[in-house]
Amino acid sequence: MEVTVTLIQDSPVFFDKEATLQKVERLTKEHAASGSELIVFPESFVPGYPRGFMFGTKVGSRTEEGRDLYAEYYEHSFDLESDDLPRMEQLAKEQNVYLILGVTERTSINGTLYCSMLYISPKVGLLGVHRKIKPTGFERIIWGEAAGEGLVTFHTDIGKLGGLICWENYMPEARMAMYKKGVEIYVAPTADSRDNWTATMKHIALEGRCFVLGCNQFFTKSMYSEKYQAIAVDEPEMMCRGGSVIVAPNGEVLAGPLFDKAGTLTATINLAEITRSKLEFDTIGHYARPDIFTFDVKDQPKMKKE
Repeated sequence: MEVTVTLIQDSPVFFDKEATLQKVERLTKEHAASGSELIVFPESFVPGYPRGFMFGTKVGSRTEEGRDLYAEYYEHSFDLESDDLPRMEQLAKEQNVYLILGVTERTSINGTLYCSMLYISPKVGLLGVHRKIKPTGFERIIWGEAAGEGLVTFHTDIGKLGGLICWENYMPEARMAMYKKGVEIYVAPTADSRDNWTATMKHIALEGRCFVLGCNQFFTKSMYSEKYQAIAVDEPEMMCRGGSVIVAPNGEVLAGPLFDKAGTLTATINLAEITRSKLEFDTIGHYARPDIFTFDVKDQPKMKKE
């Protein structure tokens, strides 16, 4: 089966949820009209990855200005219980496209934010949400940790979908949780724009024998408003170079990596290549050694059928 996939390497309208959702709508319509069946947006595209922000924190103290900034970030974060979700579900349905959207998610039951990946189907709407199980470094100040119930996978009309966000992809057990479900299209939104990230995407494709979609933002400090430029004053102008890439199960790069500019990557992938690639290696098949190793993921849900 062939599937046309598109990765959006662009910038949000930072800290402006409404304007960013309008941009998501515009880009989705544009690429759905060109034949894309799956469209992926980067990590925390809504309302933006807060690169260079300290939120007034240091060991042992916080500032009132930092709390105010966090509250502002919270206010513009994606709310699954608001009109945000129906709006994106309607977009996917109208455009007949699968949509994977990186958001900072807020919840009504607490004041914690989560770095999340939403899987939205044109047939049934929200399939599920993956929340990052381990925010990286200073991200832990603003994002909470999820648990095994967030390691979701989905059996859809375009293949078996799953994935991890940014440096979760360096966690071997988290990757294996995806492989064990037979994920065919592995989605990896990120904020890591280093050259080495491409090697990680290629390794996962080879290890999991799956198609890997690595999607990042392109962002410069000038894209911040003057207010936020003053907060990120010590950051370089080039804040995130991008590096989005599409990799086949044999490790071949099909599109990208795209650096130093906004743009999109599109490729038509053939899921039959997954079976062919497993002649040489299958981490959950003939290369598995259940007589030596055992593997269990606490509370990971079964693969959900569309």
